[in-house]
Amino acid sequence: MRIGVTAFLSDRSIQPAELARAAEERGFDSMYVPEHTHIPVSRRTPAPSGEPLPEQYWRALDPFVALMNAAAATTTLRLGTGVSLVMEHDPIVLAKEIATLDHLSGGRFTFGIGFGWNVEEAEDHGVIWKKRRAITREKVLAMQSLWTEGPAGFDGEFVRFEPADPFPKPVQQPRPPTLIGGGAGPIMFKHVAEYADGWAPIGAKGVAKALPDLKRAWEQAGRDPATLQLMPFGSIPDVGKLEYFTTLGVTETILGLQYGARDDVLRELDDFTKIVAEFKGR
Repeated sequence: MRIGVTAFLSDRSIQPAELARAAEERGFDSMYVPEHTHIPVSRRTPAPSGEPLPEQYWRALDPFVALMNAAAATTTLRLGTGVSLVMEHDPIVLAKEIATLDHLSGGRFTFGIGFGWNVEEAEDHGVIWKKRRAITREKVLAMQSLWTEGPAGFDGEFVRFEPADPFPKPVQQPRPPTLIGGGAGPIMFKHVAEYADGWAPIGAKGVAKALPDLKRAWEQAGRDPATLQLMPFGSIPDVGKLEYFTTLGVTETILGLQYGARDDVLRELDDFTKIVAEFKGR
């Protein structure tokens, strides 16, 4: 089981290259960063926690630029979005950005995607909230068509473009690993089975109970059971929990670091390193 970390990064936090170097030096396998293009000041949508929205949401760095900064500072660390709000992007532009990042990093990008929670943020991008899942689906399928060899076009309800053959292509073929974050349910698992490579639940609550349904949807879509990826996201580091994840067939666990200044984040990263070492030593 691979183990990575995730953290909000901003102009006031530890910077991407430094966190990535530190994670790689300590033996972590990956680093993920979230995405918010902006937070409208109206704040009509409550924060997921129900508390006042923390600073990091307002000041989050662009994830793709941040990950390129991290890629330039590392050699083996996998780099991913956790999660990208695909519905807010032009799929042709985003496909080019991801292919470029995967190319320049030597094939180290993982595409974590989600459907968002901030209604007004999505609306500013022209997204009809009730259709955000359908919009995300089409945009991802369109991007996947652009990443394959040969001219590809797309003619959907939300995405249309003439055949094109943009370069570079991603190093990882047929695409960078794509995992969908969010809660369990038939709609989620239908999306995972159709156009993704796995599921990234927040934490692990209810995962064991949901796994049979996910595997059933996966196999009904004609997917190889051995290829399904499971990546609990934002977990609290605990040896017992990590051992439990291995019994579930988890392929990668992402531990949630605090948002903060360099010294605070590195101190916590060192604490995580000790827990991971204990887990791997058993």
